[in-house]
Amino acid sequence: MPTRATAHAVGRVVRLQPDMANVLAAFPDAVVVVGSDDSVCYVNPAAETFFAAGAPVLCSAKITDLMPPDSPVMAVLGQVRRTGASVSEEEVEIENPRIGTHAVTLQAAPVADYGGTVVLTLHERSIAQKIDRQLVHRGAARSVTAMAAMLAHEVRNPLSGIRGAAQLLEGSAASSKDRELTRLICEETDRICKLVDRMEVFSDERPLERAAVNIHQVLEHVRLVAQNGFARNIRFEERYDPSLPPVFGNRDQLVQVFLNLVKNAAEAAPDPDGEIVISTAYRHGIRLAVPGSEARLKLPLVVGIQDNGAGIPEDIRPHLFDPFVTTKVNGTGLGLALVAKIIGDHGGVIEFDSQPRRTVFRVMLPIHEGGATE
Repeated sequence: MPTRATAHAVGRVVRLQPDMANVLAAFPDAVVVVGSDDSVCYVNPAAETFFAAGAPVLCSAKITDLMPPDSPVMAVLGQVRRTGASVSEEEVEIENPRIGTHAVTLQAAPVADYGGTVVLTLHERSIAQKIDRQLVHRGAARSVTAMAAMLAHEVRNPLSGIRGAAQLLEGSAASSKDRELTRLICEETDRICKLVDRMEVFSDERPLERAAVNIHQVLEHVRLVAQNGFARNIRFEERYDPSLPPVFGNRDQLVQVFLNLVKNAAEAAPDPDGEIVISTAYRHGIRLAVPGSEARLKLPLVVGIQDNGAGIPEDIRPHLFDPFVTTKVNGTGLGLALVAKIIGDHGGVIEFDSQPRRTVFRVMLPIHEGGATE
């Protein structure tokens, strides 16, 4: 490998030597080379993932096409060109309609011998935050697991006795008002029993039965169920990467996860004009350990569920995956806690980004390293 980076200018495009291009392609952070006329000269694969577009599209655009003119990035570009010195800034927000809002550490440096050409490096700060949030989600799921085991043991038997007594009273009730009250007792005990049954899912600690699963078949099944039921008035858009490898997971549980997320998106979407976007992509990213195992899995497969609803209230965002946290009038607050548990059991990560008219839940999953698809 050469001791210094060499570049040749052809028109406005900076062409890197093949070995240096390979180095930048392997770099985990997004790298963007911006020419003196603000044109995008080069992007590495991480930048393609970050901006959700391929190199041919990005390299035919200007940097102002990727972010607003008043973006802090433009101010940093101007500073580097004026001073000729490198600049580094923490917690810079990059936003556009395609990718939403991302907080990054921005580093910018001038390219020697090419006046006005600047190299931008975008380090997404949320990588560490994803790990922290995932640990919190797993902790919340463990709390629900303990509570579910306790409720199943301590609550179900007394509830059966209460219901039985109410049925006996109903048979001997003298008035319709008394019978109405006994029926109310029965209905409420049945409702509590159903809640305990739902929570009992959290106490299931059996090892997952996993295989190679075609994620697009899972998502297609979820979409068909949704469109023929609770989301029949919602418009669906699919943005799939057809080249994705299979997921290493449990098909039934993945169906449960995405059915829950799509149902939440459908309930949040406006009526009329509700829209849900289901997307898949391959992203070089983090590794996480599978619970109960020393193995570490790559999580490059990303599934997004996006709706155009009002967004998640700011005050509940830090606790969204905790049990019994919900914005629904009759919700139990267990749906997203169960989603977090299942994704955690798969060794994956779930995160969300919410703003008015655009809320996205992203699930990162491990790929299957070989074998046939289930």
